[in-house]
Amino acid sequence: MSRQTTLEHLSRCAPVIAPSMLKCDFGNLHREVELLEAAGAELLHLDVMDGHFVPNLSYGPMVIRSLRRLTKIPFDAHLMISEPERYLDEYLDAGCDAVTFHVEASSNPVELLRRIREADAVAGLALNPGTSVETVEPFLGECDLVLVMSVEPGFGGQSFIPASIDKLERLRKMLPADVLLSVDGGIGSETIEETAAAGADVFVAGSAIFDQPDYGLAIKELTELANRATCSSGSRNQ
Repeated sequence: MSRQTTLEHLSRCAPVIAPSMLKCDFGNLHREVELLEAAGAELLHLDVMDGHFVPNLSYGPMVIRSLRRLTKIPFDAHLMISEPERYLDEYLDAGCDAVTFHVEASSNPVELLRRIREADAVAGLALNPGTSVETVEPFLGECDLVLVMSVEPGFGGQSFIPASIDKLERLRKMLPADVLLSVDGGIGSETIEETAAAGADVFVAGSAIFDQPDYGLAIKELTELANRATCSSGSRNQ
């Protein structure tokens, strides 16, 4: 998809539950993608780790390119890697519709965000739990998506960090309505409502989907909880 088409798709589908592929069955990727398509997933979150920026390794552009042949679901490559500018083109060439990198990993976030947009992809900027909102504020005008990490990046299955709610609320007030606000880490039935009420549009979920016997039911239940919270709070697009 083009950048504009992807943004329109995600905005139209919000709240978007984005399965975190870090938790999928890597021994049966084709089947996992089929199940996620049948479940109605609107975005796949691809967790890329380099063993340097985060203390873990996952997969890279070769795997993503293989996945791209299996589905038309949009991909968001979450680059938890050092020097993302060195590897950006590989992920764009692999078929990623969005690329999200960490403010902590880039010496020039504006230039990199512009490169992503110029490649007709959605430009995302992520911040770690220990990084302040003020750190990313100078770059928000170049973002299509901002990702708040609500756990320390690098491992799945961690507990949600409550201080993330304040970050989401502050960012939602700072961001234009058409910029997507995403949250990643510890998202499930016990946390999705408060993050939705705080203004999140995209919810990256791993265990809450892949540990369930029915992916479709899991996504449906999370979507309903997020919708209920945003309708009650009026948080979306405020």
